[in-house]
Parts: sequence; structure tokens; C-alpha cells
Amino acid sequence: MRQTWRWFGPQDLVSIEDTAQAGVEGIVSALHHVPTGAVWTPEEIVRRQDEIGRMPDGRPSGIAWEVVESLPVSEDIKKQRGDWRAHVEAYRESLRNLAAAGIEVICYNFMPVLDWTRTDLAWKLPNGATCMRFDLTDFAAFDLHILERPGAEDDFDEPLRDAASERFAGMSEARKQELAKNVVFGLPGAAEHFTLADVREHLAEYAKISEERLRANLVDFLEQVVPTAEELGLRLCCHPDDPPVPLLGLPRIMSTEAQYKAVMDAVDRPANGITLCSGSLGARPDNDLPGMMERLGDRVHFLHLRNVKRETPDIRGSFYEAEHLGGDTDMVALVEAALREEARRKAAGRADTNIPFRPDHGQDILDDLKRQAQPGYPAVGRLKGLAELRGIIAALEPRVSA
Repeated sequence: MRQTWRWFGPQDLVSIEDTAQAGVEGIVSALHHVPTGAVWTPEEIVRRQDEIGRMPDGRPSGIAWEVVESLPVSEDIKKQRGDWRAHVEAYRESLRNLAAAGIEVICYNFMPVLDWTRTDLAWKLPNGATCMRFDLTDFAAFDLHILERPGAEDDFDEPLRDAASERFAGMSEARKQELAKNVVFGLPGAAEHFTLADVREHLAEYAKISEERLRANLVDFLEQVVPTAEELGLRLCCHPDDPPVPLLGLPRIMSTEAQYKAVMDAVDRPANGITLCSGSLGARPDNDLPGMMERLGDRVHFLHLRNVKRETPDIRGSFYEAEHLGGDTDMVALVEAALREEARRKAAGRADTNIPFRPDHGQDILDDLKRQAQPGYPAVGRLKGLAELRGIIAALEPRVSA
């Protein structure tokens, strides 16, 4: 398994030197400043490679950009409206430019409107650490009373609606603004930031798009870009919905094993693959992560290893970002399944034997609390997670490869 680390670019408060000291083997990054739907030019790609390839003082870092996360898919493509065909062509051109630069793994997602969704970006734990959290009652309060989405009442049962109304009534104005910002502002460093008005407009446009229609649009997109990726020797990998349940009345199509299998079968080519994110998928109690790795592993091109602690047994419920070995996913079993997949690939003579993974998210601990880097991406918290994952790999790898 190849150890990688996400880096958001020169504005990231966790530097390339920090990354080098963490001992990772490669970098996961993206051109967040390029507008969604535009071509990633060779010049911009090389600039990011150069930024990764040197320390802040100019010395060589010894590490390289190995995984793209993410090459974003535009809302026009997802809805098949407006300039979607031009955006698909721009996507294919970006793939060509990335291949020419030597980058082979391209992560993307097909989540409508919002990327990941959380209600708290720095929820305080009993030990003083902070983490990201999704509180279903807070989210219902946002949907019902801040966004005021038409039809939202139908998505929550009466006890939850009552709890959300009570929660909202007790919120300060500052907390209401913070909650709205947390939910709609998307990934730090991304080119797209939505206002409440933007979200309402997008939701209205999705009102007539069913789960089946959105899946068909994804398949149409993949039928156009996967052959290009395959010709170039690239591996595309779709990130799951986060959280993996319907939100804001929007369809979700990459939340379960069955949904992933449907898309893999529809475009049954090796370049059409999976980013298996144990945190996103693990927020649902009915997702069997080690089993998914065993059954779908030949199409897993990238791994996000993180853990969440579910606060209820329901399919849709509250959860928080746990320590990498402290949540509800059996991380030891998942890593063992990944190592077995690597052994199968080696026996089959595949070139992609080593699956890149990164310690996804992390709790803010120690100096992280002063640094205040991107939510979910602290230096020490992720390093702690990476150290734990390295320990699992070191213990299991000799046994699995024997």
C-alpha cells in the first residue's frame, strides 16, 4: 500500500516540509483555483508539480504529485444542462494533460450540489481534541428553518421536526450563521463556494432529476471519459457520497455497494474504478467495508482510510470523525482485505499492485489546535492516524504475502 497525503497547495497551513517529515511517499492534490468545467492546462499542472517538488526554502522535497483529488465534475455535467458537452470535452483534455505529466490516478465525485456535508467543523471531544461532526438534528434545523427548502417537512418525521424546531429556537445568530456556512461552503480551497441562494437555485434544478436519471447521467459521462482514460493509462475512481444518504431532497447514487456495482457493471472497464472511503461509506451501518474491499477490490484504485463513530443505529443519523482505530469500521479487517487484493494483483501481473491510500481526515490534537489548518486535515492528527495504519500494515503484510 502506497502512503500518500493530501495537500491543498501553497495556502495549505500544513507545508510540503511537514509532509516530508511525515514520511509519505506521494502527494494527493488538485488545482482548486481552476474554475470547474475549465481545462487543467499543462502550465498549471507543472506549476503544482514544482510546488510539491520543493521545500519552502527551495530544496528538493523528494516527493511528487501522484493522485489527483479531485478533478471536479461540473453541475452542468451532472444535470446534463447548459455547457455540459463542452465541460466533458474539457475534462478529457485535462486527462490528456495529466497523463502527459505522468499522473495516473484521478479521483472525482458525482455528488449533486454539495461536496461533503458537516454541521460542525471543530466539535470538541471530552479530551479537548476537536473533529468534524454531522448532527442530524442540526442539519434538519438548517434545512427547515435556515434554508427553508420547500418539501423539507416530508424528509423528517415529526419527532425530528420538533427537535429541530427546538434546537433552532435555542440557537444564537452566530450559531445559525456558522451552521449555514458549515453546510454550504464546501471543501476548503475549492474554486466553488455556494451561498444559500445558490443552493436554492441548484435544488430547484434538481427537482426533476431522479436517482435513476442521475445515475444515467453518470454512466453517460463515464462512457465518454473512461475510454480516453484507458487509452492514456489512467485510472478514474469515484468517491462515495458523504454522508451516504439522501440530503436536501437530492438523489444519491454512490452510497452503497449495490450502487457502486451498478455503475461498475454499466461501464465495465478497468479504468472505471472506485475511491473506497471508509469514513464516508462507514457512516451507514449497512455498509460492510472489508466485504466491499473483497468483492469490489479489483476496481479500487484509491483508498481513504478514516473512521467515524455513529451515534445511532439508523441508516441516517448523527456521527463524528473518530480516531482511525476508534470508530465503527474494523480498520484492521479493511487493511487486511486491501493487502489481499494487492497480493492478487501481484500474482496476476498487474502494474497497479500498490494501491495508494491516504490517512483521511483526522482529529485536531496538540499543535493542530493552534495551527487551525483546513477542517479535517490537521498535521498531527493525520500523522497519528498514518502511524496507526503503518502499524497495521507492518503487522499484516508479512502474513498476507506469505
